[in-house]
Amino acid sequence: MAEDITTTDLDHPVYLLEVAAMHRWLDGDPDGFLEISADDVVYTDPFTTGWLIGKPALQACYDQVRGQLHADRFEFVEPHITQIGDAAVLTYDFVSWGEDATRWHCTEVFRHADGQWRIVATHWSFQPAPKA
Repeated sequence: MAEDITTTDLDHPVYLLEVAAMHRWLDGDPDGFLEISADDVVYTDPFTTGWLIGKPALQACYDQVRGQLHADRFEFVEPHITQIGDAAVLTYDFVSWGEDATRWHCTEVFRHADGQWRIVATHWSFQPAPKA
């Protein structure tokens, strides 16, 4: 039976991959996320029309924002990883600061194959601003 691990371990490989990719993303370079995405990745966010299926569709989407994204700083709030065998689910709330704070919810599913973790599903949604 596959081992079930639930953790907030910030040394877990999927978390480390996500942080490294986000540093690149917020410096205008989406290739960090493309490099850790599987060929059969499925992606959605509030700006996509439906689901993007496959790495070519994701790359086409990311190419539209290449060089345009920047944040002075960011934070993963309450990251949580559930690993079941060769699959892991990473969830976190994301906050970035540029001119204003931007808040998101993120869920990603990773698959471990051939010694590497790859994103197979990504879902981003808006997070309401905290109440004052």
